[in-house]
Amino acid sequence: MSYQELLRVALRAIRAHKLRSFLTLLGIIIGVTTIVGVVGIITGLNRYVQEKVIVLAPDMYIVTRFGIIRSREEFLQAVKRPQLTWEEYERISSGVLSHAAMTATRSFKTLPVNYGTHRLADTFVVGSTANFARILNLDTGGNGRFFTEGEDEAAQNVAVIGADIKQELFPNQDPIGRTMMVRGLPFRVIGHMVKEGKGLGINRDQLVIIPFQVYRKNFFAPNDPLDYFIKARDGVEGLDASIDETRAFLRALRHTSWRDPDPVGFLTQDQLQELWRQISTATFVLLTLIASVSLGVGGIVIMNIMLVSVAERTQEIGVRMALGARKRDIQRQFLLEASLLSMAGGLIGVILGGAAALLVKAATGFPAQITPGIVLMGVGLSTVVGLLAGFLPARRAANLPVIDALRAE
Repeated sequence: MSYQELLRVALRAIRAHKLRSFLTLLGIIIGVTTIVGVVGIITGLNRYVQEKVIVLAPDMYIVTRFGIIRSREEFLQAVKRPQLTWEEYERISSGVLSHAAMTATRSFKTLPVNYGTHRLADTFVVGSTANFARILNLDTGGNGRFFTEGEDEAAQNVAVIGADIKQELFPNQDPIGRTMMVRGLPFRVIGHMVKEGKGLGINRDQLVIIPFQVYRKNFFAPNDPLDYFIKARDGVEGLDASIDETRAFLRALRHTSWRDPDPVGFLTQDQLQELWRQISTATFVLLTLIASVSLGVGGIVIMNIMLVSVAERTQEIGVRMALGARKRDIQRQFLLEASLLSMAGGLIGVILGGAAALLVKAATGFPAQITPGIVLMGVGLSTVVGLLAGFLPARRAANLPVIDALRAE
């Protein structure tokens, strides 16, 4: 039998029992919908994290009190560390030779900000040194400028604001040169950044950046965390050497014994990306296992329905074999029916899963991305399930004795 004839016979058998065929597909549809939706969302999220959240350049690193915490013991150990200080920053910035640039910053402190009748109750105000913008590649797009080292040292009340802050406080007007209030203190706006989105877990468009000495004088508490952003002098090749030199310098400053762990943590682009890969991979595996249950159930349903179909069509199989159909023709026929059923469920599941992922993206802004690879994965996976589920019924049909099959009622 030719493949065209096998296809016609398989399609005729599927159309003869439309409702049963549809109910057979439900398990496959649910499983593929879940897998495609999850993979689409995780793929989009991975790309978003790499492009928007993990914004450290490959030749940069952060010196912080905590670093990356992987266990309860590491957390308890990090809690015991003293905060990084301004005095240590001054010593490191002048004593470590492998730095091309270094900045100190105190982030993630919310303060009320207002201009006239416009008020924002909880705004992220960042105190940083003058080269903060250069190290993190912040851009005003020609809308003013960032403060200078002289303005920082003189503790002048100037500020650079994010795009969302500009829109909220200064709608339809240029904020440059205007005076805004940060927790009751006046600050002259000297620049506003272009829209950038999130980076390192915080929305840059909702920042107010002020000189560190002003921040230190007016808003800094003794236990406030201080972080150092450092750019290695020799680029990516010099990153490890710069980290080692900073580590040795801080261990000496804090009189840390060679037996004890580092008194600070270090964050690099590779570490952040590896941490995210571990999180996203674990989430993907868990959700995929859950979705695989539906695919397994769908495969079992297809196998049972095909076994019922073999029993119902025993006489038909006998007639076809009596007329010259070979065992492999009968086996191919039932394998083709099972794979067509499963492939149809896979196609429907891909459409529904892709629509669900894009609907989540449209409704919540949560990143999602449906690629051709995801589509092929969904259809291919469902087809494989159908072939595996149809193997036993196809083999049973092919091994029916011709005489017994012809006598079946």
